[in-house]
Amino acid sequence: MAISDWPAQERPREKLLARGADALSDAELLAIFLRTGVKGKSAVDLSRELLTRFGGLRQLMEASEHQFCAALGLGQAKYVQLQAVMEMSRRHLAAQLERGSALESPQAVRQYLAAQLRHEPREVFACLLLDNRHRVIRYEPLFFGTINAASVYPREVVALALRHQAAAMILAHNHPSGVAEPSQADRQITDQLVRALALVEVRVLDHLVVGDGESVSFAERGWL
Repeated sequence: MAISDWPAQERPREKLLARGADALSDAELLAIFLRTGVKGKSAVDLSRELLTRFGGLRQLMEASEHQFCAALGLGQAKYVQLQAVMEMSRRHLAAQLERGSALESPQAVRQYLAAQLRHEPREVFACLLLDNRHRVIRYEPLFFGTINAASVYPREVVALALRHQAAAMILAHNHPSGVAEPSQADRQITDQLVRALALVEVRVLDHLVVGDGESVSFAERGWL
């Protein structure tokens, strides 16, 4: 049965308009993005098959161009659309941070850093540089490691802070394993960075470890 033959309250587009996007399942959201199905399958049926094939919405969204385009009902045009949507989302989150103090928007900081780091297949260490009012100056990925570890050099973090005249920083890195729990090495390098940055009067406000669907805050743990 075509989606147009469904009861109005069950059609993804109408359901979104009536109840909001958060009321839709992953398959329904993907169906709206796809717009059409394929012969013998509605957009929702196709979406369910794609989610099963890729293992979930996140895996589909993070698939390589080759993997994405090889799937039934997808292709390069859809891949380009998806990349554009994801980048718009990241820029929207960045704009939210730029309007005020990062300390006033801890959830926005988490969402922004997770959007930047969660999809990375290797470990990436990044810094969110802030001015003396804790407004965002810039986001800077600084160190790139293997899937297990990244080498972090305090002198380069200090140089970055001085170059952009930052007054404070929020540190962040991802765990490609998906487990956000900080390691002992994470705590040790954080202590080193706090001490090094204190010498140039730059305060470390937090260190967020981004995992799969969750993040751990050093500040919330009382480690800073």
